[in-house]
Amino acid sequence: MIFRLGELFCGPGGLGLGASRAKIRKGGRPWGVTHAWATDYDADACDTYRRNLCPKDPDSVVCKDIRQLDFNQLGPIDALAFGFPCNDYSIISERKGINGKFGPLYTFGVRALEHFQPMWFIAENVGGLRSADDGSTIRQILEELENVAPGYRLTTHLYKFEEYGVPQTRHRLIIVGVRADQELQFAVPAPTQLISFRTVAEALKQPPIPGEAPNHEPTRQSPRVVERLKHIKPGENAWNARLPPALRLKVKGAKLSQIYKRLDPRKPSYTITGSGGGGTHCYHWAENRALTNRERARIQTFPDDFIFYGGKESVRRQIGMAVPPLAAQELVTAVLKTFAEVRYKGVPAFWGNDTIGKKGTVPPNLPFNFAVAPPERP
Repeated sequence: MIFRLGELFCGPGGLGLGASRAKIRKGGRPWGVTHAWATDYDADACDTYRRNLCPKDPDSVVCKDIRQLDFNQLGPIDALAFGFPCNDYSIISERKGINGKFGPLYTFGVRALEHFQPMWFIAENVGGLRSADDGSTIRQILEELENVAPGYRLTTHLYKFEEYGVPQTRHRLIIVGVRADQELQFAVPAPTQLISFRTVAEALKQPPIPGEAPNHEPTRQSPRVVERLKHIKPGENAWNARLPPALRLKVKGAKLSQIYKRLDPRKPSYTITGSGGGGTHCYHWAENRALTNRERARIQTFPDDFIFYGGKESVRRQIGMAVPPLAAQELVTAVLKTFAEVRYKGVPAFWGNDTIGKKGTVPPNLPFNFAVAPPERP
């Protein structure tokens, strides 16, 4: 079976690209995902999606504020993906929660499920969603997703993408729902890397990024920033480095750890973000500069020939907000195996250190594709 995928809040297409690369065969028959339509309000992101994922069908990407979107103008789908905006749940924002400007937008995912009734869906957000509004927000979202007609079995898990080959410590809460009448239960795919992770140095050096690669324009730092970086060692930031008094930042209150933080070549990158300014550009471990957008895209596991459209800051935002295609591919492959009833190694669904413990999110009996979890990392 080939599932037709619709995407809300599609961004530049990280999840869509990963989904399109997820393929299995059973009994000589292919199982996979094909693009049906996608929508986002960001014009540059929509242009990026069109030109990389569906150049022959550009009209299938609708650039519109979802609050003005008419679902009746979109075609039928078998699967739905929506990484609803995380701005009000992220630790680097004001954390206004469900009452913020972006917090309520998950409800359009609920409405889309009711309208299209897909066989399965994937919803993605930052790990901070777990604690928003003292946990009441995630409970409300799970209840609405589970009970929307025709009903869905949910598997909710805090994924650590570095455990799936992404050279980045990016942790995201992902909800996979399977329509109740399918009588299937999705299991979290077992991590592919637990003993050692892919480092940022490996990601950027193997193979080297071609000089002519798109979105690889060199970054320019002011003399003051260059001088500050000279005093910051790999893995350090503006707060724990031994900076001369003249180069220290005069900031009171909370101090975000990513400010002028240099990468450690022996470890995965810290989280690539879409926010801009204030020393958050992600800095090279050896060269006194911020990463180029192509380097950031490589860390996000986008291929070097994937072209991002728009200005430099727009491209930076698109990359930081995207789902890493490699992580999406691993996730959707497990969904395909669930529907094809192909066994794969799974692990229990966890919300941080505790199981979510909500009806439907952790199956009372182990599903057919559940296997013993691999040993914990020492």
